[in-house]
Amino acid sequence: MKKPFERLDFVSSLEHSILSPSTTESQVLEGCRFAAAEGVKLVMVQPCFVETASAALRGTPVLVGAVVGFPHGCDLADVKALSARRLRALGADELDMVLNRSLLRSGRLLEMEADIREVVDSAGGATVKVILETGELSEIEIAQCVEAARRAGADFVKTSTGFAGSGATVESVRLLRRLAGRTLGVKASGGIRTLDQALTLIEAGADRLGLSATPAVLAEWDKRFPDER
Repeated sequence: MKKPFERLDFVSSLEHSILSPSTTESQVLEGCRFAAAEGVKLVMVQPCFVETASAALRGTPVLVGAVVGFPHGCDLADVKALSARRLRALGADELDMVLNRSLLRSGRLLEMEADIREVVDSAGGATVKVILETGELSEIEIAQCVEAARRAGADFVKTSTGFAGSGATVESVRLLRRLAGRTLGVKASGGIRTLDQALTLIEAGADRLGLSATPAVLAEWDKRFPDER
C-alpha cells in the first residue's frame, strides 16, 4: 500500500483518549509520556485528571482535552457551562461536550442549541467539539445536530463517545463531512483500533481521530512504512 501522507501529518490528526472510568492517575501519566514522545495532537482525559495531564504536558506541544457532560450529555446547561470554565482554568485546551439527545428527541431543538452555546460561551476561546452519538440518530437528526452546533459557534462535530453501541463508521463520517462543509471540523471517535480503519476514516473526511489504541495504530504505521523511523 502506498503511503497516503507523511507520518507527521498522520500523528498530528490523532487524539489519544484515556477515558475509561477505571483509569488511574499513573495510566494518565503514562499516556502523557507516550503522547509527548510521539507528538500526537492531544491527550483526552476525564475532568478529574485535567490538572494532572496539564502539568505532565507543560512545555510540550501536546494539547490537553477534557470531556463535558460525558458520556450521556444530560447535565443541566449551567452545569456544563460551569464545567467548561473550571476545566479551562485547570489547563484544558479543548473541550468535547456531549450533545443532549434527550432534548433532541423531545423536539426541544432551541434548548439543545442553547446547551451547546452555553459551553462555547464559557470555554474562553477553547476549541469545542460536539459529540452526537451518530449511531443512535437518524440522518435528519444528525443534520439538526450539525446545524445546531454551527449556529451555537462550536468548532467540530464528533461521531461518538466510544461508550455507546456504535462508534465511528465511514458512512457517519462522510455524512458529517457533507453536512459540516468546511465551516466545522469533523472528529471520528469510537472503535478505531487499526491503521486501516484510521486511514479510511481520514479519507472519508475526518480531520481528527479520537482513539485509545493509539500505540497499536502507530506501531502498525511503523511496520508498514518503516522508512520514517
